[in-house]
Amino acid sequence: MIGIVDYNMGNLASVQNAFAKLGAQTAIESDPQKFGMYEKLLLPGVGAFGDAMEHLKARNMVEPLRAYAASGKPMLGICLGMQLLFESSEEFGSNEGLGLIKGKVIAFDTTRMSSELKVPHMGWNRMFTKNHPLFEGLDEEHYLYFVHSFHAVCEDEADVIGTSVYGYEFASAVAHANVMGIQPHPEKSHKNGLKILENFIKL
Repeated sequence: MIGIVDYNMGNLASVQNAFAKLGAQTAIESDPQKFGMYEKLLLPGVGAFGDAMEHLKARNMVEPLRAYAASGKPMLGICLGMQLLFESSEEFGSNEGLGLIKGKVIAFDTTRMSSELKVPHMGWNRMFTKNHPLFEGLDEEHYLYFVHSFHAVCEDEADVIGTSVYGYEFASAVAHANVMGIQPHPEKSHKNGLKILENFIKL
């Protein structure tokens, strides 16, 4: 059973529907005391980093999420959920994250981008991936759907398992042991996204 964390900051139905297409059993979970009962945990997210952390704190989810990560069970963050895995974000000031992956989340540097590129980065883009179970059966280069204005910077390059280019290269998929994250939305990325979710199910 896969638990989908409900902290009022994500499109839970579309994520759950994507898993349903793959025949996976999921539950939308808002009780942090029940996180540990799930074989895998997914942290979705849409919106601002600071707001998301406030929602997690208000629902007493921060320490249970850290405890779940420490348990060794597979945990996956999607979009904002991936960014929350990091130590901090500069979105609307300095915000502390979950600290499960060393690094920070920063705004796209428009001085490094052509004027034709707009922020947020929105639409289909390529991801170039390393050999990782999350990408089994996919080409090293494949298209996924993105919507974001900030991106992660890993302290340890070994934690980067996928990169994309939008003006310059940035980390679009990360993993540190059992904790993984992808910046694009797999539930909106057709067969490539479903394959990533399928691989997560199999972990």
